[in-house]
Amino acid sequence: MAEQDRTMKRIVLILSCIFLAVGTSGGQLLLRLYFLHGGHRLWLCSFLQSGGFPIILLPLIISYIHRRRQISTTTTTTSETKKTKTVFMNTSLFLAFAVIGALTGLDNYLYAYGSSRLPVSTSSLILATQLAFNAVFAFFLVKHKFTAYSINAVVLLTFGAGVLALHASGDRPEGVSTKEYAMGLVMTLTASALYGVILPLMEMVYNKTKVVISYTLVLEIQFVTCLFAALFSTIGMIINNDFKVINSNS
Repeated sequence: MAEQDRTMKRIVLILSCIFLAVGTSGGQLLLRLYFLHGGHRLWLCSFLQSGGFPIILLPLIISYIHRRRQISTTTTTTSETKKTKTVFMNTSLFLAFAVIGALTGLDNYLYAYGSSRLPVSTSSLILATQLAFNAVFAFFLVKHKFTAYSINAVVLLTFGAGVLALHASGDRPEGVSTKEYAMGLVMTLTASALYGVILPLMEMVYNKTKVVISYTLVLEIQFVTCLFAALFSTIGMIINNDFKVINSNS
């Protein structure tokens, strides 16, 4: 039984890595393709980055069914009643990750804005500085020590972003002014820094609440985070009258 659980965890981990790699690279290419073909709805692009959160309900349901079966098989007497826990997230975690979700929504908008002004190669390099920001904020928020690898990443990525900024005019897309290109650089770098804060902030919340981290709890956290990120973008779409434009074009 233990060997089966270990194998299943490895399969889930591999699938998660594959989905993350495909989503990160493919999503960036599709987003840039949208802007290259005349798209300009930034809040819509921001929403789409987290709007697929309902699909998380599928593994949550599967996890619930699996836990329920495990409880039923361990019940030895008819008088013994065990209830399957439906939700693992408490109120403190919900509120904390609702705020983090709103920050993620803001980060999605900044990323969408940068992608509308920069080529994929440039935005990818700037977003790589997220590792540097992550290392710095992890040191201050959760006391992660710097290692030779993290210091090397901070120096090289920061230097690379600086060199890129100095040669910004060489790869500016057609139709994008120098001011717009500079704004794209700033917005993308801000998105990278903000996401570098969000990840250590999540770990800090784990440490403060002292909850037991399980697969189901992680899924619930992802659901709540993406839900509030999508709500943040939806409010932006409403303020920007994006829904009226979509209805008029349909």
